[in-house]
Amino acid sequence: MDSADTPPQRKIIHVDMDAFFASVEQRDFPDLRGKPVAVGGDGLRGVVAAASYEARKYGVYSAMPSVTAKRKCPDLIFVKHRFEVYREVSHQIRDIFFDYTPLVEPLSLDEAYLDVTENLKGMTSATQIAEDIRARIRDVTQLTASAGVSYNKFLAKIASDQNKPDGLFVIKPSQGPDFVASLPVKKFYGVGPATASKMNRLGLYTGMDIRNQTLAFLQKHFGISGSYYYNVSRGICHRQVKPDRERKSVGGENTFFEDVSTLDSAWAQLLPILDKVWRHIEGKGIKGRTVTLKVKYADFTTITRSKTFAAAVADRDTMTRIGRELLEGVFPVVKNIRLLGISLSSLSEDEADEPEDMRQLSLLL
Repeated sequence: MDSADTPPQRKIIHVDMDAFFASVEQRDFPDLRGKPVAVGGDGLRGVVAAASYEARKYGVYSAMPSVTAKRKCPDLIFVKHRFEVYREVSHQIRDIFFDYTPLVEPLSLDEAYLDVTENLKGMTSATQIAEDIRARIRDVTQLTASAGVSYNKFLAKIASDQNKPDGLFVIKPSQGPDFVASLPVKKFYGVGPATASKMNRLGLYTGMDIRNQTLAFLQKHFGISGSYYYNVSRGICHRQVKPDRERKSVGGENTFFEDVSTLDSAWAQLLPILDKVWRHIEGKGIKGRTVTLKVKYADFTTITRSKTFAAAVADRDTMTRIGRELLEGVFPVVKNIRLLGISLSSLSEDEADEPEDMRQLSLLL
């Protein structure tokens, strides 16, 4: 390949706050420090939004039903979320990032990518920048952050998880391919449990197993995500840090006070969610070609059903019709339904090869 066709090597940092919501609560309420804490509701239908590291030792993690979390950790302390406080702290952290580079791509309140190849401090070491940022975050917020440093976004994201909490991990260009080769597929950013299970059924357990497959094989089994897996298994990822990252999907979901079991009752619950989502879509001028239905059953198993079209969904009636068809497709049900959600997604050309697991919904409800 001609050198002119090869993207320049970048210096990428991924910063991820440690147990962010729970750590903010422990910071602000000293009596919670050193104790297992979960942010979320503790009722029968509650879900853990975040767990402190003391709670994680018992196997308590985010998105876990609260009843399960309490069973794993009887001394678990539940606290209600304070999103306005979390947002305020997130803004403080983001201000620190912008002191180093304008190329900051937030993924959520507690994590972001930074491209520091050319930075505002004139520093040549991305590792030193990451250390400085972590120290400033600790000084300003009294919270800890972990960071990953590498030559692309995929490896920087994985690296930030290696020495948590309060750690730093660097993957140099010479180390990237070998690091990925030994990495379990379930630790690949963008590979969720369902995809990992499918990979295992195909005999793919590590990055090397993926690397040993042809591009045609991966595309046959994983569609457009196949080229993504082909590249990252070789330590290759050309995705740029986007400071003005567009929302790729918009959606809403709702957990019901009582489970539903009939099509009519499920549609009665889904329709107001769909209406609210469409109002937002219309108000923001969002265009999308994929409609996705999310269904969570009473036993907390979750499925999704999607339809993708050649052209953008044009109006509310079309969105409603598609939502109805997707819902009808899951009936009759053998388990009651506790949650329904619907989303519209639209992918830009340069992110079209990312796996579906990497595209997160923005919840409106």
